Amino acid sequence: MARYQVILAYDGTDFLGFQRQKKARTVQGEVEEALRNLGWDGKSILSSGRTDTGVHATGQVITFDLNWLHSEQALRQALNAYLPADISAREVHETTSAFHPRYDASSREYCYRILIDPVRFPMLERTVWRMDFTLDLSLLQKSAALFIGEHDFTAFGNPPRPGGNTVRTVLRSEWDQDGNLYVYHIEANAFLYHMVRRIVFVQVAIASNRVEYERLAQNLESGIPEHPGIAPASGLELAKVFYTR
Repeated sequence: MARYQVILAYDGTDFLGFQRQKKARTVQGEVEEALRNLGWDGKSILSSGRTDTGVHATGQVITFDLNWLHSEQALRQALNAYLPADISAREVHETTSAFHPRYDASSREYCYRILIDPVRFPMLERTVWRMDFTLDLSLLQKSAALFIGEHDFTAFGNPPRPGGNTVRTVLRSEWDQDGNLYVYHIEANAFLYHMVRRIVFVQVAIASNRVEYERLAQNLESGIPEHPGIAPASGLELAKVFYTR
């Protein structure tokens, strides 16, 4: 029996989130069903975190214990043979029995994609927030820089448990632009529920001159809950989970 670490990618559009739920299609449910076809008899896989309904991933990390007598590459191939088309095991590695994909993580990186186009673009529509108005990249970058460092993010999300800690440390917060595609990168030691999507929403409001930059600074400094809006799940992707060991 060995413990395996797998990096998953999935299109979250047709899933009711990552976490297993009764009578609902979830990423965890599909992965566990595939593993049972390989002789897995565990109760639950472990993951680096839960993604919401409609949120995607290219760097979700899971682990499970399995009595597998073949190579890591063979396990990846076998797992992908049973997984549906909207989930893929990108990497498979044997790890130590003590490794936990959530508690051993030092930080996580999310990406959020925005497409500026007045007409839907079928090949991208499921993985972006498409809008028909322009954004000021300099204002996006200016607002993104505000989030770097340790802050109380009460104004931008909810803790996993009521009354939980809302202080998070953001290590990276910046935008890239490639033509009419804008991509936001944010890395932090941990995230609040809906934190990235609320951060994106307010930055878009600033970059489209609907909210003053000073208001964002005041909300971040005061930590007063406001939650003015939330960006669609379609543009969000769990990109990478970082480990120190």
